[in-house]
Amino acid sequence: MTTKTPLPTQETIEPKWYVIDATDQRLGRLASEIAKILRGKNKPIFTPHMDTGDFAIVINAEKVIVTGKKPKQKVYRRHSGRPGGMKTETFEQLQQRIPERIIETAVKGMLPKNSLGRKLFTKLKVYAGSTHPHQAQKPEELKINTIPTGGN
Repeated sequence: MTTKTPLPTQETIEPKWYVIDATDQRLGRLASEIAKILRGKNKPIFTPHMDTGDFAIVINAEKVIVTGKKPKQKVYRRHSGRPGGMKTETFEQLQQRIPERIIETAVKGMLPKNSLGRKLFTKLKVYAGSTHPHQAQKPEELKINTIPTGGN
């Protein structure tokens, strides 16, 4: 008789909280690391159809960088649902207006496109400044190396 691999249960899954500083980090590389943490791929108990991930708090979202001509050429689109209701803005414009949305959009695109992905996305907390209201959760500092540059 073969033994089955045990599935993680809510009791065995203990989500941690991580603080990630986005200062001078490359957007895509940072977003893929955050998506791995949210998904739980960095844990030995990873199960594809379950939420085994941790919470991620991203601070200094306004200081994230992109390379090359992307600040002027990368376009973010949203639609009101009405005819002619598409609004577009560049990376630079969105960084001035709502810097949190840049990281949220990048990470959301790297999560599964189903109910599990929507549940995982709620574990992401992004803040423009260096402060966050999650001190009670005792988050750990997490260093992510994404080839920082000395400016563009």
